[in-house]
Amino acid sequence: MNCSSKLSSMAKRRHLIPSFFFLLLIFLTVLGVIVPVFALLPSLHSHSQGLFRHHHDRSNFNKVHTRKFEIDDDMFWKDGKPFQIIGGDLHYFRTLPEYWEDRLLRAKALGLNTIQTYIPWNLHEPKPGNFTFNGIANIVSFIQLCQKLDFLVLLRPGPYICAEWDLGGFPAWLLSKIPASRLRSSDPGYLQWVERWWGVILPKVAPLLYNNGGPIIMVQIENEFGSYGDDQAYLHHLVALARGYLGDEIILYTTDGGTRETLEKGTIRGNAVFSAVDFSTGERPWPIFNLQKEFNPPGKSPPLTAEFYTGWLTHWGENIATTDANTTAAALNEILAGKGSAVLYMAHGGTNFGFYNGANTGNDVLDYKPDLTSYDYDAPIKESGDVDNAKYEAIRRVIQHYSGALIPSVPSNNEKIGYGPIQLQKVAFLFDLIHMMDPVDVAVSEEPLSMESTDRSFGFLLYTTEYVAKDNDDGHVLFIPEVHDRAQVFLSCSSKNKGVRPTSVGIIERWSNRRLNLPNTRCDSNTLSILVENMGRINYGRYLFDRKGILSSVYLDNNVLHGWKMIPLPFNNLNEIPRVDFFSQIAQSRLSKIIAKRGLEAKFGNISGEPTLYSGYFYVDEANLRKDTYLSFGGWTKGIAFINEFNLGRFWPVVGPQCNLYVPAPILRLGKNILVILELESPNRDTVVHSVDRPDFTCGSSKSNLSQQLLSHQHSVGL
Repeated sequence: MNCSSKLSSMAKRRHLIPSFFFLLLIFLTVLGVIVPVFALLPSLHSHSQGLFRHHHDRSNFNKVHTRKFEIDDDMFWKDGKPFQIIGGDLHYFRTLPEYWEDRLLRAKALGLNTIQTYIPWNLHEPKPGNFTFNGIANIVSFIQLCQKLDFLVLLRPGPYICAEWDLGGFPAWLLSKIPASRLRSSDPGYLQWVERWWGVILPKVAPLLYNNGGPIIMVQIENEFGSYGDDQAYLHHLVALARGYLGDEIILYTTDGGTRETLEKGTIRGNAVFSAVDFSTGERPWPIFNLQKEFNPPGKSPPLTAEFYTGWLTHWGENIATTDANTTAAALNEILAGKGSAVLYMAHGGTNFGFYNGANTGNDVLDYKPDLTSYDYDAPIKESGDVDNAKYEAIRRVIQHYSGALIPSVPSNNEKIGYGPIQLQKVAFLFDLIHMMDPVDVAVSEEPLSMESTDRSFGFLLYTTEYVAKDNDDGHVLFIPEVHDRAQVFLSCSSKNKGVRPTSVGIIERWSNRRLNLPNTRCDSNTLSILVENMGRINYGRYLFDRKGILSSVYLDNNVLHGWKMIPLPFNNLNEIPRVDFFSQIAQSRLSKIIAKRGLEAKFGNISGEPTLYSGYFYVDEANLRKDTYLSFGGWTKGIAFINEFNLGRFWPVVGPQCNLYVPAPILRLGKNILVILELESPNRDTVVHSVDRPDFTCGSSKSNLSQQLLSHQHSVGL
């Protein structure tokens, strides 16, 4: 029977069975046969029209209609039942993918039902238009794993995230745009990049929203904006973007400090966005939750601290930060007892692998405070995943009391092993790598250029120039008004004695900004080489626009030096492929041969001060011995370390407090494992690194001021 005859027949029988058709529709709907095709599109501001060409048709998301997460009666509701968020931050980009499930299971045993994570833009778009979502950047796989383990997800896509992460998650290439963009603002030059980025990332996560069958129940807009600015147009623009890609059903939220001022600046009034708060663990939560209600519509303010601090961050030169387990647990108990919700920041901190650590400032831009490689945060789940500690046990007891569900048993700590001493050999001076660089990568300019202006974001940049200086009994004075962050200065003759190594003449740091005395070299012409290290961009506060390198003219005896070459050095970051694969050459002992052929074979001797590459190896003989370990850098000064070409991060034991670098087992191989380190100053006297089975945060002195630490170090090495 064709469609028209079927309808005619049904019309003839309508007077006999008037409710049949209606009952049939209900029956088919229950079976899921009839699927709504049309949905109301979100209303967008006029300036956002045309931005959503990547927008997915939400009718293709295979919605599960019984799934709904909402806010009403000052409570969260999951599928029609009250729900208390007991969550924790666990950042996929600070843990190797092979360990994601391990850390999530430990969070599950802690009693958590929700995972919160940021999305760092700079990890996923290291170069403009070059997007990566593989390996440690596979955000979709991480969220799917959360769902597999029965977690809900709070997603924080920024575009600014803070997180003690380089530049607060912004890609450094934003700093090279001309004219300069005003980050975190309604500046069109900045928003065009945000729109493109969210046009890539939000469609990726849209199928994972709770109403589409995924685990994401809430998506954050910006991050603690009330502590930074007061640009409501910017926040409303982000809301329009998010709604355009994610729809109207998902809960959008802001997070701001629990003060009237920060909430006034950072929240978005009305029904469109839920306002959450955060506050110090020692503060009384319920007066702040009552304040929170003023910034949400009536009945739409379930008490939620989106960052309940289980510990705190640590900068180089400080004592390792710790918080009391019982005090932390008691503060959490006060929130949960009143049926409030909390997200532990952090549940598991992890590691700032590579060059991704951020930095903070004090009262001015010179009070620069770079973060450690470790992001242990004194969290209940330690950097290596250990849970056998008082804080984990105390928090778990509190959550068990309020969770209303059976919490899984606590997993055992992962086994760690010390592989013993690793003997290293000097392989090459860092300056010898210059000859391996493609001349195309070398920038030339009359004035020094920033790292970002040379299309580099991380690591080191070598500045060189030549000058002729008249003999002066008192020597000469070098002054760099603005250098970010740490410059090692070297002199060599450019006209004779080609085989003589450059001489280290001192260090200029951002936080001391001292003038440096240069000796007479008695050369016809001098080569001045300045190696500048980017130690991490500022991630919070008003000095966020943090370019790296030499950012001013360079003065010798009050005269400006001109004619600079800027040479990038080929050290790969966490998710980058090195442009120059010198690691394999080191492993095959070929680099020394290259240097010898150039007539630059060095008499290494006991020279200190010139950055030097060292290499060694150790063996993992059996599969069951492929365990986590730590590298102890006692006796070394400062540098970076790689195992099997993986960038573990920075070591700086003379300043501390971090002595060891965490090495997750998945980095290791059965058989031979290659360790390469760059020592920037003075090596361990025995050129040995020890593989040990535990962390150590007792290095350096007890001073809490980095500049004092460094001045003390400089005096000790005679600088």
